[in-house]
Amino acid sequence: MKKSKSIIFILSPIDFIVIVFYSMLTILNIVYFDRVQYAGYLIGANFLLFLFVFFVAYSDNQNKSKIWLHIHRWYIAPLILLSFKELYLMIKPIRMIDYDSVLISIDRFIFGTDPTVFLYKFANPVLTEILQIAYSTFFFLPIILGIELLLKHKTDEFYYATFLVLYGFFLSYIGYILVPAIGPRFTLHDFHLTNKELPGLFLTNFLREVINSGESIPNGTLNPAEVVQRDVFPSGHTQMTLIVMYLAYKFNVKLKYFFWITGSLLIIATVYLRYHYVIDLIGGAVFMWFTIWSGYYLYNWWQKLRGEKEFRYN
Repeated sequence: MKKSKSIIFILSPIDFIVIVFYSMLTILNIVYFDRVQYAGYLIGANFLLFLFVFFVAYSDNQNKSKIWLHIHRWYIAPLILLSFKELYLMIKPIRMIDYDSVLISIDRFIFGTDPTVFLYKFANPVLTEILQIAYSTFFFLPIILGIELLLKHKTDEFYYATFLVLYGFFLSYIGYILVPAIGPRFTLHDFHLTNKELPGLFLTNFLREVINSGESIPNGTLNPAEVVQRDVFPSGHTQMTLIVMYLAYKFNVKLKYFFWITGSLLIIATVYLRYHYVIDLIGGAVFMWFTIWSGYYLYNWWQKLRGEKEFRYN
Protein backbone atom coordinates (compact mmCIF):
# COMPACT_ATOMS: atom_id res chain seq x y z
CA MET A 1 0.00 0.00 0.00
CA LYS A 2 2.87 2.37 0.73
CA LYS A 3 4.40 1.83 -2.68
CA SER A 4 1.07 2.47 -4.41
CA LYS A 5 0.56 5.71 -2.50
CA SER A 6 4.06 6.94 -3.26
CA ILE A 7 3.50 6.38 -6.98
CA ILE A 8 0.15 8.17 -6.99
CA PHE A 9 1.40 11.16 -5.03
CA ILE A 10 4.30 11.75 -7.38
CA LEU A 11 1.61 13.39 -9.48
CA SER A 12 1.34 17.16 -9.11
CA PRO A 13 -2.12 18.77 -9.03
CA ILE A 14 -1.69 19.43 -12.76
CA ASP A 15 -0.87 15.78 -13.47
CA PHE A 16 -3.77 14.72 -11.27
CA ILE A 17 -6.44 16.63 -13.21
CA VAL A 18 -4.96 15.40 -16.51
CA ILE A 19 -5.44 11.82 -15.31
CA VAL A 20 -8.97 12.55 -14.06
CA PHE A 21 -10.10 14.36 -17.21
CA TYR A 22 -8.67 11.79 -19.60
CA SER A 23 -10.18 9.01 -17.50
CA MET A 24 -13.56 10.67 -18.11
CA LEU A 25 -12.88 10.83 -21.86
CA THR A 26 -11.80 7.20 -21.86
CA ILE A 27 -14.99 6.12 -20.09
CA LEU A 28 -17.08 8.06 -22.63
CA ASN A 29 -15.22 6.40 -25.48
CA ILE A 30 -15.88 2.98 -23.96
CA VAL A 31 -19.58 3.69 -23.33
CA TYR A 32 -20.10 5.11 -26.84
CA PHE A 33 -17.64 2.80 -28.56
CA ASP A 34 -20.07 1.99 -31.39
CA ARG A 35 -20.75 5.67 -32.13
CA VAL A 36 -17.28 7.21 -31.96
CA GLN A 37 -15.51 6.17 -35.14
CA TYR A 38 -11.99 6.21 -33.70
CA ALA A 39 -12.87 5.22 -30.15
CA GLY A 40 -10.38 2.34 -30.06
CA TYR A 41 -7.52 4.59 -31.15
CA LEU A 42 -8.54 7.30 -28.66
CA ILE A 43 -8.68 4.81 -25.78
CA GLY A 44 -5.23 3.51 -26.70
CA ALA A 45 -3.84 7.03 -27.02
CA ASN A 46 -5.28 7.96 -23.62
CA PHE A 47 -3.60 5.02 -21.93
CA LEU A 48 -0.30 6.02 -23.52
CA LEU A 49 -0.88 9.51 -22.12
CA PHE A 50 -1.41 8.05 -18.63
CA LEU A 51 1.94 6.28 -18.90
CA PHE A 52 3.59 9.47 -20.20
CA VAL A 53 2.27 11.60 -17.33
CA PHE A 54 3.43 9.12 -14.69
CA PHE A 55 6.81 8.73 -16.40
CA VAL A 56 7.40 12.50 -16.68
CA ALA A 57 6.29 13.10 -13.08
CA TYR A 58 8.54 10.28 -11.83
CA SER A 59 11.51 11.41 -13.93
CA ASP A 60 11.19 15.01 -12.74
CA ASN A 61 10.85 13.86 -9.13
CA GLN A 62 13.79 11.45 -9.22
CA ASN A 63 16.31 12.90 -11.66
CA LYS A 64 16.08 16.60 -10.80
CA SER A 65 17.11 17.28 -14.40
CA LYS A 66 16.27 20.60 -16.08
CA ILE A 67 15.14 18.71 -19.17
CA TRP A 68 12.49 16.76 -17.25
CA LEU A 69 11.62 19.86 -15.26
CA HIS A 70 10.82 21.82 -18.42
CA ILE A 71 8.90 18.92 -19.98
CA HIS A 72 6.90 18.57 -16.77
CA ARG A 73 6.14 22.29 -16.68
CA TRP A 74 5.12 22.70 -20.32
CA TYR A 75 3.71 19.41 -21.62
CA ILE A 76 0.20 20.69 -20.97
CA ALA A 77 0.49 23.32 -23.74
CA PRO A 78 0.28 20.79 -26.62
CA LEU A 79 -1.97 18.60 -24.47
CA ILE A 80 -4.67 21.30 -24.39
CA LEU A 81 -4.73 21.29 -28.19
CA LEU A 82 -4.74 17.48 -28.36
CA SER A 83 -7.65 17.38 -25.89
CA PHE A 84 -9.52 19.85 -28.09
CA LYS A 85 -9.10 17.58 -31.12
CA GLU A 86 -10.10 14.44 -29.22
CA LEU A 87 -13.34 16.17 -28.29
CA TYR A 88 -13.85 16.97 -31.96
CA LEU A 89 -14.01 13.26 -32.71
CA MET A 90 -16.34 12.57 -29.79
CA ILE A 91 -18.93 15.31 -29.30
CA LYS A 92 -21.00 15.11 -32.47
CA PRO A 93 -21.40 11.30 -32.58
CA ILE A 94 -22.11 11.14 -28.84
CA ARG A 95 -24.52 14.08 -28.53
CA MET A 96 -26.02 14.15 -32.07
CA ILE A 97 -27.63 17.54 -31.42
CA ASP A 98 -26.73 21.24 -31.47
CA TYR A 99 -28.24 23.80 -29.09
CA ASP A 100 -27.77 26.93 -31.19
CA SER A 101 -31.51 27.59 -31.33
CA VAL A 102 -31.65 27.67 -27.53
CA LEU A 103 -28.66 30.01 -27.26
CA ILE A 104 -30.12 32.30 -29.95
CA SER A 105 -33.44 32.42 -28.11
CA ILE A 106 -31.73 33.40 -24.85
CA ASP A 107 -29.82 36.21 -26.56
CA ARG A 108 -33.00 37.49 -28.16
CA PHE A 109 -34.84 37.33 -24.84
CA ILE A 110 -32.11 39.38 -23.14
CA PHE A 111 -31.35 41.89 -25.91
CA GLY A 112 -34.42 41.82 -28.14
CA THR A 113 -32.16 41.17 -31.13
CA ASP A 114 -29.17 39.16 -32.30
CA PRO A 115 -26.03 40.91 -30.94
CA THR A 116 -23.81 39.84 -33.87
CA VAL A 117 -26.33 41.30 -36.34
CA PHE A 118 -26.53 44.53 -34.31
CA LEU A 119 -22.73 44.90 -34.11
CA TYR A 120 -22.43 44.52 -37.88
CA LYS A 121 -23.70 48.12 -38.14
CA PHE A 122 -20.42 49.30 -36.59
CA ALA A 123 -18.09 47.08 -38.61
CA ASN A 124 -15.10 48.64 -40.32
CA PRO A 125 -11.77 47.16 -41.52
CA VAL A 126 -9.60 48.88 -38.89
CA LEU A 127 -11.75 47.64 -36.01
CA THR A 128 -11.96 44.17 -37.55
CA GLU A 129 -8.18 43.99 -37.92
CA ILE A 130 -7.58 45.02 -34.30
CA LEU A 131 -10.14 42.59 -32.92
CA GLN A 132 -9.03 39.68 -35.10
CA ILE A 133 -5.44 40.15 -33.91
CA ALA A 134 -6.61 40.35 -30.28
CA TYR A 135 -8.74 37.23 -30.71
CA SER A 136 -5.74 35.36 -32.13
CA THR A 137 -3.64 35.99 -29.00
CA PHE A 138 -5.88 33.69 -26.96
CA PHE A 139 -3.64 30.65 -26.68
CA PHE A 140 -0.51 32.75 -26.10
CA LEU A 141 -1.78 34.82 -23.16
CA PRO A 142 -1.46 32.03 -20.54
CA ILE A 143 1.99 31.12 -21.91
CA ILE A 144 3.17 34.73 -21.65
CA LEU A 145 1.84 34.89 -18.08
CA GLY A 146 3.66 31.68 -17.19
CA ILE A 147 6.94 32.88 -18.68
CA GLU A 148 6.79 36.14 -16.73
CA LEU A 149 6.10 34.30 -13.47
CA LEU A 150 9.09 32.01 -14.05
CA LEU A 151 11.35 34.93 -14.98
CA LYS A 152 10.38 36.57 -11.69
CA HIS A 153 11.13 33.27 -9.88
CA LYS A 154 7.51 32.97 -8.74
CA THR A 155 7.43 29.20 -9.12
CA ASP A 156 4.57 28.61 -6.68
CA GLU A 157 2.47 31.14 -8.55
CA PHE A 158 3.48 29.56 -11.87
CA TYR A 159 2.32 26.08 -10.86
CA TYR A 160 -0.91 27.40 -9.40
CA ALA A 161 -1.63 29.53 -12.49
CA THR A 162 -0.85 26.58 -14.76
CA PHE A 163 -3.24 24.41 -12.76
CA LEU A 164 -6.05 26.96 -12.97
CA VAL A 165 -5.57 27.43 -16.71
CA LEU A 166 -5.60 23.68 -17.39
CA TYR A 167 -8.52 23.09 -15.02
CA GLY A 168 -10.42 25.93 -16.72
CA PHE A 169 -9.83 24.46 -20.17
CA PHE A 170 -11.07 21.06 -19.02
CA LEU A 171 -14.20 22.58 -17.47
CA SER A 172 -14.94 24.45 -20.71
CA TYR A 173 -14.52 21.20 -22.63
CA ILE A 174 -17.11 19.57 -20.38
CA GLY A 175 -19.40 22.48 -21.27
CA TYR A 176 -18.90 21.74 -24.97
CA ILE A 177 -20.00 18.15 -24.36
CA LEU A 178 -23.08 19.21 -22.40
CA VAL A 179 -24.14 22.06 -24.73
CA PRO A 180 -22.78 21.44 -28.24
CA ALA A 181 -23.22 24.37 -30.63
CA ILE A 182 -21.53 25.88 -33.69
CA GLY A 183 -22.04 29.65 -33.24
CA PRO A 184 -23.60 32.62 -35.05
CA ARG A 185 -21.18 32.72 -37.99
CA PHE A 186 -22.99 29.60 -39.23
CA THR A 187 -26.52 30.03 -37.88
CA LEU A 188 -27.19 33.79 -38.14
CA HIS A 189 -24.77 34.65 -40.95
CA ASP A 190 -23.42 33.13 -44.14
CA PHE A 191 -20.04 31.70 -43.15
CA HIS A 192 -18.78 31.90 -46.74
CA LEU A 193 -19.38 35.67 -46.78
CA THR A 194 -17.40 36.41 -43.61
CA ASN A 195 -14.33 37.79 -45.38
CA LYS A 196 -16.53 39.97 -47.56
CA GLU A 197 -18.78 41.27 -44.77
CA LEU A 198 -16.02 41.64 -42.14
CA PRO A 199 -12.88 42.52 -44.11
CA GLY A 200 -9.72 43.55 -42.29
CA LEU A 201 -6.54 45.19 -43.52
CA PHE A 202 -3.48 42.95 -43.62
CA LEU A 203 -3.64 39.98 -41.24
CA THR A 204 -7.36 39.36 -40.75
CA ASN A 205 -7.93 36.82 -43.52
CA PHE A 206 -4.75 34.90 -42.68
CA LEU A 207 -5.52 34.75 -38.94
CA ARG A 208 -9.13 33.82 -39.64
CA GLU A 209 -7.98 30.96 -41.86
CA VAL A 210 -5.57 29.68 -39.19
CA ILE A 211 -8.40 29.68 -36.62
CA ASN A 212 -10.78 27.99 -39.06
CA SER A 213 -8.21 25.28 -39.79
CA GLY A 214 -7.76 24.72 -36.05
CA GLU A 215 -11.50 24.12 -35.85
CA SER A 216 -11.33 21.55 -38.67
CA ILE A 217 -12.73 23.79 -41.42
CA PRO A 218 -9.78 24.69 -43.68
CA ASN A 219 -10.36 26.84 -46.74
CA GLY A 220 -12.50 25.07 -49.31
CA THR A 221 -14.51 22.96 -46.86
CA LEU A 222 -17.86 22.36 -48.57
CA ASN A 223 -20.00 21.78 -45.49
CA PRO A 224 -18.32 23.77 -42.68
CA ALA A 225 -21.36 23.81 -40.37
CA GLU A 226 -21.45 20.03 -40.40
CA VAL A 227 -17.80 19.42 -39.62
CA VAL A 228 -16.77 22.39 -37.47
CA GLN A 229 -15.77 21.84 -33.83
CA ARG A 230 -18.61 22.12 -31.31
CA ASP A 231 -16.94 24.67 -28.99
CA VAL A 232 -19.33 27.55 -28.37
CA PHE A 233 -20.82 27.25 -24.87
CA PRO A 234 -19.29 28.37 -22.64
CA SER A 235 -17.00 30.83 -24.38
CA GLY A 236 -13.62 29.35 -23.51
CA HIS A 237 -12.02 32.49 -24.91
CA THR A 238 -13.92 34.56 -22.35
CA GLN A 239 -13.42 32.13 -19.48
CA MET A 240 -9.69 31.59 -19.95
CA THR A 241 -8.94 35.24 -20.76
CA LEU A 242 -10.73 36.36 -17.60
CA ILE A 243 -8.70 33.82 -15.61
CA VAL A 244 -5.45 35.21 -17.04
CA MET A 245 -6.58 38.80 -16.36
CA TYR A 246 -7.51 37.84 -12.79
CA LEU A 247 -4.16 36.11 -12.15
CA ALA A 248 -2.25 39.03 -13.69
CA TYR A 249 -3.97 41.27 -11.14
CA LYS A 250 -3.52 38.92 -8.16
CA PHE A 251 0.17 38.32 -8.91
CA ASN A 252 0.78 41.95 -9.92
CA VAL A 253 2.75 41.03 -13.03
CA LYS A 254 4.47 43.74 -15.06
CA LEU A 255 2.39 42.93 -18.13
CA LYS A 256 -0.93 43.18 -16.32
CA TYR A 257 -2.08 46.17 -18.39
CA PHE A 258 -1.23 44.29 -21.57
CA PHE A 259 -3.36 41.37 -20.37
CA TRP A 260 -6.24 43.63 -19.36
CA ILE A 261 -6.32 45.63 -22.61
CA THR A 262 -5.72 42.71 -24.95
CA GLY A 263 -8.08 40.52 -22.95
CA SER A 264 -10.88 43.08 -23.06
CA LEU A 265 -10.52 43.44 -26.84
CA LEU A 266 -10.43 39.66 -27.20
CA ILE A 267 -13.70 39.24 -25.31
CA ILE A 268 -15.41 41.93 -27.44
CA ALA A 269 -14.05 40.19 -30.54
CA THR A 270 -15.78 36.91 -29.69
CA VAL A 271 -19.15 38.48 -30.53
CA TYR A 272 -18.10 41.11 -33.08
CA LEU A 273 -16.31 38.45 -35.17
CA ARG A 274 -19.36 36.15 -34.88
CA TYR A 275 -17.69 33.30 -33.01
CA HIS A 276 -20.04 33.46 -30.03
CA TYR A 277 -23.46 34.43 -28.77
CA VAL A 278 -23.48 36.79 -25.78
CA ILE A 279 -24.93 34.05 -23.56
CA ASP A 280 -21.70 32.14 -24.25
CA LEU A 281 -19.75 35.03 -22.73
CA ILE A 282 -22.02 35.04 -19.69
CA GLY A 283 -21.48 31.30 -19.40
CA GLY A 284 -17.72 31.84 -19.74
CA ALA A 285 -17.78 34.37 -16.89
CA VAL A 286 -19.69 31.90 -14.67
CA PHE A 287 -17.26 29.11 -15.57
CA MET A 288 -14.37 31.47 -14.78
CA TRP A 289 -15.78 32.16 -11.32
CA PHE A 290 -16.30 28.44 -10.69
CA THR A 291 -12.78 27.65 -11.91
CA ILE A 292 -11.20 30.20 -9.56
CA TRP A 293 -13.38 29.23 -6.59
CA SER A 294 -13.23 25.44 -6.86
CA GLY A 295 -9.70 25.32 -8.27
CA TYR A 296 -8.25 26.87 -5.14
CA TYR A 297 -9.71 24.12 -2.92
CA LEU A 298 -8.97 21.32 -5.38
CA TYR A 299 -5.33 22.35 -5.77
CA ASN A 300 -4.73 22.58 -2.03
CA TRP A 301 -6.64 19.36 -1.34
CA TRP A 302 -4.28 17.41 -3.58
CA GLN A 303 -1.22 19.24 -2.24
CA LYS A 304 -2.28 18.35 1.31
CA LEU A 305 -2.73 14.68 0.38
CA ARG A 306 0.79 14.71 -1.12
CA GLY A 307 2.23 16.33 2.00
CA GLU A 308 3.30 19.35 -0.06
CA LYS A 309 2.99 23.06 0.63
CA GLU A 310 -0.47 24.49 0.01
CA PHE A 311 -0.86 27.61 -2.10
CA ARG A 312 -1.80 30.93 -0.50
CA TYR A 313 -2.27 34.26 -2.21
CA ASN A 314 0.10 36.92 -0.82
